[in-house]
Amino acid sequence: TGSAWGDWALYTDSPLRAFENELGVQAPVGFWDPIGFTADGDVEAFKRRRATELKHGRISMLACMGYMTPEIIGKFPGYLSPSTGLKYADIPNGLGAISKVPWEGWFQMVFYCLFVEYKSGFGKDWKEGTPGDLGWKMLTASDPERKQRKLQAEIANSRLAMTAILAMFFQNGTVGTTGPEMWIGKAPVPGSAW
Repeated sequence: TGSAWGDWALYTDSPLRAFENELGVQAPVGFWDPIGFTADGDVEAFKRRRATELKHGRISMLACMGYMTPEIIGKFPGYLSPSTGLKYADIPNGLGAISKVPWEGWFQMVFYCLFVEYKSGFGKDWKEGTPGDLGWKMLTASDPERKQRKLQAEIANSRLAMTAILAMFFQNGTVGTTGPEMWIGKAPVPGSAW
């Protein structure tokens, strides 16, 4: 804060200081809560929001890879739905895939998501332990400083991925492009100005 409020170091009991040393507080912004979700200093609410941020970030990182991978390496061979004769190659990339996947496929995806939620305990991570810790360790290190750096990087990359997937949805929905046209500006129509 600025000098208009005095010396920030004197406000040690302020609820605004409750989360200054948490993961995700990174330079140059520091702890940033423009809407004031944490103004009351509620630790349980903070942990729930952090777990939600990590979950959405991890899903967004996978979504970004899923959006790009078919354009880069191609699609699976064979059938997505043998009973309807629908091949993987028949599914368009991007938002166009939503209307092509049969309802049974969507049911399987939703069921899988619910299964994962059930197996992770429906919020058990933030209620009983560390937000985002679902019992298996991908980001670990014997050096506490190195582990802290990895966890900070996960949160930063998660935040970037959440922004990126929304930007990809927006571009695909408004301009209609996916793949190379979206990322490097190649024209989807041969001979156009790009």
